[in-house]
Amino acid sequence: MAGQQQYNPGMSFAGAVDLESLKHQAEAEPGQAGGAPKAGGYVVDTSENTFQAMVQTSSTFPIVLLLWTPTDSRMFELARTLGETVNAMNGQIQLSRIDVASNPSIAQALQVQGAPALFGLVSGRPMPILQGLPQGDELRQVCDEVIPQLVQLAQQSGVTGTAPYADIPDDGDAAGEAADAESQVPQIPPEHAQAHLLAQNGDYEGAAAAYAKLVEADPHDELAARERSKALLLARSAKSNVRQVRAQAAAAPDDVDAQLAVADIDMIGGQIDDAFGRLLDYLASGHRDQIEPVRQRLLEYFAIPESADPRLSRARRRLATLMY
Repeated sequence: MAGQQQYNPGMSFAGAVDLESLKHQAEAEPGQAGGAPKAGGYVVDTSENTFQAMVQTSSTFPIVLLLWTPTDSRMFELARTLGETVNAMNGQIQLSRIDVASNPSIAQALQVQGAPALFGLVSGRPMPILQGLPQGDELRQVCDEVIPQLVQLAQQSGVTGTAPYADIPDDGDAAGEAADAESQVPQIPPEHAQAHLLAQNGDYEGAAAAYAKLVEADPHDELAARERSKALLLARSAKSNVRQVRAQAAAAPDDVDAQLAVADIDMIGGQIDDAFGRLLDYLASGHRDQIEPVRQRLLEYFAIPESADPRLSRARRRLATLMY
């Protein structure tokens, strides 16, 4: 990993007012002129409420953690360059940004005493990359050498999934950005609020049960059905050891539970075709006596993609053929 710098005491966020940062405080909102770069693509913002769930997903794809202060203009170039690098890698890795002022417990857990700080995260294991603002060519070294090395390390550990992509809103002028900000935030139906909160807090079993009640009350609630399936998937497999699950599936090709487990890993990693194909190929290779557990798992998966997804229609047709 890149050489580590000593923390600048003027950048400390624990216990004292950082007078230096006040000189560099940006008033603009993220994405507006003069403001911090906004999240989107493979760049996400993480809070104390979502931190544990984010750590669990590092068993599926590697993550770069940036602990920063999004109102301090000195950190904008670092965040912007990291975001461009990660987005150019098309889901091989995710950048998770953490506001240390708003989420001090995360900084404490990572034993960070100042911002910015940069870590790699693979299978829940944090690896220090950088402390303090990078100097000279250090940022380019992080982007050109260290982040690709982190991806390679993850692959060697069996962490080969793809990070989810979030649309990046089109840039506009500051007034337009402010006016559109609320409309860009996904609206959670009021009746979904409790289930959504449970999922955000990492209680996937509780979220699945809450979404199941919503589906029972309204069988046409596609959003509740989708979120229930996602919660069930994460409740089963979010903490699985990816390398171990894949090894077990390879060693026991006739074991339905092993094949279901590795299909879960594919789904969590966004490899939907692989998950569908794995279970359908399993049935086609002489395991029709296991059609019911496989069918039930596939029906659960089918609720996750959008209804117009061509992968969904292909898998449905093939399942129907195998059943009859």
